[in-house]
Amino acid sequence: MNRSSASWVPWLLLLPALVLLVAFTHYPAAATLWHSVFSTARAGASSVYVGPENYQALADDPVFWQALRNNLLFALVTVPVAIVLSIVMALWVHRQVPGRALLRLAYFTPAILPMIAVANIWLFFYTPQYGLIAQISQAFGWGDHNWLGQPGTALPALMVVTIWKEAGFFMIFYLAALQQISPTLAEAAALEGASRWQFFRRVQWPLLMPTTVFVVINAVINAFRLVDHVVVMTRGGPDNATQLLLYYIYQVAFSFWDTSYAAALTVVLLTLLAIVAFVKFRLLDSRTHYQ
Repeated sequence: MNRSSASWVPWLLLLPALVLLVAFTHYPAAATLWHSVFSTARAGASSVYVGPENYQALADDPVFWQALRNNLLFALVTVPVAIVLSIVMALWVHRQVPGRALLRLAYFTPAILPMIAVANIWLFFYTPQYGLIAQISQAFGWGDHNWLGQPGTALPALMVVTIWKEAGFFMIFYLAALQQISPTLAEAAALEGASRWQFFRRVQWPLLMPTTVFVVINAVINAFRLVDHVVVMTRGGPDNATQLLLYYIYQVAFSFWDTSYAAALTVVLLTLLAIVAFVKFRLLDSRTHYQ
């Protein structure tokens, strides 16, 4: 094989992955951007170029701004809380504790449950009068509360469900990272008289930063693509209190049949996620130590 032929070998090996990447990532993104500057085709009328009209309508849409605020608050709460819980659980099950295998299974079980099943389980928990939380509250004389029916508690109730499901999933990544840290580091820290907190802060945490970068990016993406729990538990209510961006896109596209406006919303969502990912890589990658 001559040198010119050998230069094509890496590209041929990458070709299947590149085809899938273009077909299911880049092409849909480009097609969405294209459709966002056209009107939605109606019966007897084809779509026409409208330029930035969909984006102008988006800027004047109060439901969009409400969904954006809800989603930002949702991400700001669920991402750090889920990550902190996952680190605590990983540190706990990494130690030699009785029933460690059962603890790992218990922590990871929510992550393997289907999203719809999780939503239905928690829907039963939150049901007024008959749900598990209502039964416990009534037993202690605390009264009843419609957690999903009140604007002040509906979004926090969804946050609890998301944290409960994702913390165990992220725990697996942190547990795998902890198992890659050499035990000699813990022995050296013990000889120096370092406390458990000092060892975590000075040794384990810096070595966990590559995992943290990965987990943070995925947690943010998950926070902005949540739709299953909203469909089952609240449908965006009450009074748009749990309206999130992806569910609003779903409503616009498949309930209102305004696909062009939904495409504009999707472009905004993709742009927002790209900006968040870029900022996080810039901020966290400089502090990341790769072994």
